[in-house]
Amino acid sequence: MSVAVKGTKFALVLPSTNTSVEREFHHLRPQDCSWHTGRIMIKAPALDSADAFGAFRECLNEALPEALEVVMTCKPDYIVMGMSAETFWGGVKGNAAFEQNVRDLTGLEVTTGATAAGEALKAFGAKRIGIVTPYQPVGDEQVVAYFTELGHDVAAIKGLCSASATSIADETPQTLREAFLAVDGPDVDALIQCGTNLECIAVAAELEKELGKPVIAINLATMWHAFRVNGIEDRIAGYGSLMELH
Repeated sequence: MSVAVKGTKFALVLPSTNTSVEREFHHLRPQDCSWHTGRIMIKAPALDSADAFGAFRECLNEALPEALEVVMTCKPDYIVMGMSAETFWGGVKGNAAFEQNVRDLTGLEVTTGATAAGEALKAFGAKRIGIVTPYQPVGDEQVVAYFTELGHDVAAIKGLCSASATSIADETPQTLREAFLAVDGPDVDALIQCGTNLECIAVAAELEKELGKPVIAINLATMWHAFRVNGIEDRIAGYGSLMELH
């Protein structure tokens, strides 16, 4: 009698304010993979100013160890961060320090949004990019600095200035579409979206066909990176060319 072998158990760690990551991630579970959520308690969800953004970051970093401790009780194989703002902070070194902190707290490897976004753009060979975020200017500055440090030329960035970490999820598909088009141009190689509470995979996949260039949603990039570094090579159609071709 054969015994079924379970697939990779991914710990999916996200802010308590986030309502989009799970909706998008649970559509994709190849090879019997599973997502197991750890929620980071966010007591300061406002994002309507630079000071508010700073308070949000402080709250997130303070609560992260407990969220990781709780989700580790299900004995996951790998950590996936379902949040991205903090991973762009401080450039490449800031992201590396964030990843190392997660490794130190869990003993596991981790995928962050910043790393995944960089690797996705590398897969397409994209140099000049347009960026969409839900952030205030203080967050957009960090995103631009990160991608510039990786060697990308940022043609334009559109921050939607969502008022809170929760209200990011209220942005409509039409708003996302218009934001992508606002940062596109004939000399732009690829478009990329940051901010995991923006539900963007479907919009990005549809627009990619229309524009004939990569349009990358960060939640898809994060899943793609987590799958590939864990040896999961499934090419999955319907979610954009990153998952289908790379």
